[in-house]
Amino acid sequence: MTEIKKESGGIVRIADEVLMKIAGTAALEAEGVTRLTWRSGGKTVRKYPAKCTSVVVKNKTVTIGLLVAVSFGAKIHEVSMDVQKRVKTAIETMTGLSVAEVNVTVGAIIEQKGKA
Repeated sequence: MTEIKKESGGIVRIADEVLMKIAGTAALEAEGVTRLTWRSGGKTVRKYPAKCTSVVVKNKTVTIGLLVAVSFGAKIHEVSMDVQKRVKTAIETMTGLSVAEVNVTVGAIIEQKGKA
């Protein structure tokens, strides 16, 4: 749980799950990302499609980790940079927190059905 003290004297708390949802949703908007995946027991599964893999908040600075699946033929480096930009912008805009890192791991390439 992240606390943001407001000048009005109150405190706003943001659950890590909310940060995960924001990051996951922003990542899925990047062209070429087919889904987010999750590692469980060494296997990659699609258990939480709109959550990222990790969130660490220290001194109002966020580090995000994502495990994504990318469409076959997509330029992985461009997709990854787009994901990083979208996630950083979404977290900073919606929460006022600063994003230090968005670490993207491409865990799978998904071939489109019906393609030869």
